[in-house]
Amino acid sequence: MGRSSRSSVVQDYNFPQPGSTSTLTLDQKTQNEIAQSPIPRPSGYDVSWHFNPEVERHHFGQTHPMKPWRLTLTKQLVIAYGMYEAMDLYLTRAATRQEVAEFHRDDYIDFLQTITPANMDSLPDLEGTFRTYNFGDDCPVFDGLWNYCTLYAGASVDAARKLCNDQSQIAINWSGGLHHAKKGEASGFCYINDIVLSILQLLRIHPRVLYIDIDVHHGDGVEQAFWSTDRVLTLSFHKYDGENFFPATGPLDSTGPTNPLNPGAHHALNVPLNDGIEDDSYIELFKAIVGPVIGTYHPSAIVLQCGADSLGCDRLGCFNLNIRAHGACAAFVKSFKLPMLVLGGGGYTPRNVARLWAHETSIMIEASDRISEQIPTHTPALALNAFQPEGPTLFPKLTGRHANHNTREYLHSLVEAIHEQLRYLKGAPSTQLQVIPPDLMGLREEVEDELAEGKEDREEERKRRERGVGTKGCVIGLA
Repeated sequence: MGRSSRSSVVQDYNFPQPGSTSTLTLDQKTQNEIAQSPIPRPSGYDVSWHFNPEVERHHFGQTHPMKPWRLTLTKQLVIAYGMYEAMDLYLTRAATRQEVAEFHRDDYIDFLQTITPANMDSLPDLEGTFRTYNFGDDCPVFDGLWNYCTLYAGASVDAARKLCNDQSQIAINWSGGLHHAKKGEASGFCYINDIVLSILQLLRIHPRVLYIDIDVHHGDGVEQAFWSTDRVLTLSFHKYDGENFFPATGPLDSTGPTNPLNPGAHHALNVPLNDGIEDDSYIELFKAIVGPVIGTYHPSAIVLQCGADSLGCDRLGCFNLNIRAHGACAAFVKSFKLPMLVLGGGGYTPRNVARLWAHETSIMIEASDRISEQIPTHTPALALNAFQPEGPTLFPKLTGRHANHNTREYLHSLVEAIHEQLRYLKGAPSTQLQVIPPDLMGLREEVEDELAEGKEDREEERKRRERGVGTKGCVIGLA
């Protein structure tokens, strides 16, 4: 499908669009400023921006670290720098129940759809239900929970479909990247795993998908979902402490199922880091691992989770990375010129989250050398004020908060260990695939019929996986 053909999944629109649901809007002053130095579209490829501004309106609670308004700040920077001119803009719809059910359990979806602050006290066993679905301080019930979840998930699914349709070569959804959610429970501020849903879309036409996670926390939910398949390789760079740092998973020797007959064996790669890693060593480590992984696995698409909590000075982080270093990793992945889904993730100092994702947006559209280090003065006042603690710069110094406990010897040992793991990869999936046309309406009726007919087969498959033996070509593992 060419660029002139538009999916009914989204509403296309010209800039600006009036109304409270516009993805990006700007006033006449901003338009005039941007017109003086417009940013051209990137040469030879298309970048798309997927978002629904209703996501910004949700609120986890006054003291909760997750602040959806970090997306508002990100959007305002993208507008102020004029980067929207270089991208295709999509106002995305919420994911349907059927789309969410491609990964998540029906009982969990029922709970997400019905639970509200007003009715939760009427549950016959509130404590037991919350325990079942892992709700509590980290994953609270708040007004509009289902709407929030399906909006960020719908944007990721739509972005993946644009890649499948070849309408985009790079698709961005900063509201996505919620990598901790499991098949039947919430975890770590994440309720629906939009990453898994989007990878499932990519797998409809891509034989192999590489998932790279540079959040400070281990990408456990995505790793678990694809534990028993060789069609997805997960690679996570994260702080690891098996006792004191969430989610306490992702050690170096966790590489997939231990049974060598399981096709997912050796298809989970983890790079466990200590506190305080700094720019140069992180970039060197990242390139020394990601380059050989891509060269060995030969993915046909890449999903990059750009969690901003790996920056220095993050409220919940423990690294010393500056914005340019984080961006250098995104630029390195982009350099392989593969279809690429770029997602957000963690990040709990909103002003720095916005700085980072604006910078990485500029990298994706080949404009990082065109935008000023100084945040434009025509940025809306409320947004501009948010950046005042470090001054109106896109690149404040974020280093020095944590002592660096990553020696060169330790980092070198990580590289050697990952390279050793790559020797086990065959570089090709174990299944032969048919090209499945992208489902633009999101109505997977034929798949739903197959799921209903194959209930007994799935139960047998579940039992086999629990015994540690996977089925070749299997996409989803048990949470």
